[in-house]
Amino acid sequence: MRTFVAKDSIVRQIWGNADTVLFIFAGAASEFSLNKAVDWLYYTGKLPADPLDRLFSTVAYSRSIIFADEDVALQAINRITAIHQGVEKSRGSQIPDWAYRDVLFMLIDYSIRSFELLERKLTPREKQEVFDVFYRMGMQMSLKQLPASHTDWLIARQEHLEQNLIKSEFSIDLYKQYKKHLGWLRYHIMLGVQSILVPTVVKQHLGLNNALWIKPVLFVYKKLKYVNLAALAKNLLLPVKYKQQIAQLNVR
Repeated sequence: MRTFVAKDSIVRQIWGNADTVLFIFAGAASEFSLNKAVDWLYYTGKLPADPLDRLFSTVAYSRSIIFADEDVALQAINRITAIHQGVEKSRGSQIPDWAYRDVLFMLIDYSIRSFELLERKLTPREKQEVFDVFYRMGMQMSLKQLPASHTDWLIARQEHLEQNLIKSEFSIDLYKQYKKHLGWLRYHIMLGVQSILVPTVVKQHLGLNNALWIKPVLFVYKKLKYVNLAALAKNLLLPVKYKQQIAQLNVR
């Protein structure tokens, strides 16, 4: 049966690794807070009530598409579209097209950035492959003005970063919620990861300083993988509530 993403695709390698997905999660958490349309995420109340659960839902939907047969994946994308249309109907206005594109662009960008930070540099062909998967998701959702290639996406992504981000009371509240739900240690690890992962403009909006300790910690963590201790270290750090979900992120 035909799959939505080829079984030998780099996209499956990226999204089949819990470490990479958690980094994508950290990057998206920073930009969700700054997006000018973040009020839409507050409308249902789910985001401020449990931001980790809301972000895991986004990640879970993306993964269910990436690892599914094509028919199942298209049905999942249609469900996402229907959920958003339901929220729009309830609020009596439409989510801006650029806000949909922002989320899609985030997933492309942090897929690439996270893999390159944790594993290796991607080739131009692999970056195009990442772009193609999310482009097809966007087309199925009938999103408008999508760039046609990874090269065009680089320009569009920069424009979105410059035009669609702002630090607001939602940003401040969302980071308070991150701290509340993650706890002090995990919260500061998230800030450290974000300081080396996110684009400069995001760091500037959030006032994120370079965390000098995170790169040595990441170096040690990578070495622990070779002696099978990385999973133990990660298990000690992760929230108990999400351990099972995080363990399921590894797809072999």
